[in-house]
Amino acid sequence: MEFTKSLIKGKLIKRYKRFFADVKLNKETVTAHCPNTGSMKGLLEEGNDVYILKHSDPKRKLKYSLEIIKAQKNLVGVNTHMANKIVNHGLSNNLIKELKNNDIIKPEVFFNKETRFDFLIEKSGKRSFVEVKNVTLFREKETAEFPDAITTRGSKHLLTLIDAIKKGYKSYLIFLVQIQNMENFKIAKDIDNEYYKNYLIAKKAGVNFLAYRCRISPKKIEIDKKLKILND
Repeated sequence: MEFTKSLIKGKLIKRYKRFFADVKLNKETVTAHCPNTGSMKGLLEEGNDVYILKHSDPKRKLKYSLEIIKAQKNLVGVNTHMANKIVNHGLSNNLIKELKNNDIIKPEVFFNKETRFDFLIEKSGKRSFVEVKNVTLFREKETAEFPDAITTRGSKHLLTLIDAIKKGYKSYLIFLVQIQNMENFKIAKDIDNEYYKNYLIAKKAGVNFLAYRCRISPKKIEIDKKLKILND
């Protein structure tokens, strides 16, 4: 996924009230929209390099949005709204080897009245639901982790993916690692042990788990390579 414009480099001052980030651009301080409501654990040290996108829409309250943070020498894509666009691009261009050559790719499809999955794909008459989780946490060298905070919603999605299997669908969950230089992925069970338990239940029930790393630059973010899942 290419950015509509080249990103502007600045320095992070602080992120606050979940949706706001103050950024220093040369001698000017601007407030950017933070399109990530998560904890962003390990990314928010003052002085970190950041890359922001300037918007031309006059109706926007904030002219800038925070897109990338450089933490521990790695670029990290923090815009959670980009995750589905990146995966859609990956599905459409056969960058995810387990999910190639689909006949149909439908985004945002309701499974039941309460749950909408990120994608419904169809290949040779076989239908699969695909859920995407954006990953920005890394505490060890070359190992990305999810989640970065307790996620009851994430656990609910795991159990609903099991229900989809019972109704004849295949189920996939893609951990989209928007972090440079990662080689492995694991569930952060010390952060949310309930999610880890539900991950094991879902894996045993037949949910397919994939972790893919992104190639990240101030011009574009796209799926790069598959990572090893260490919890297996």
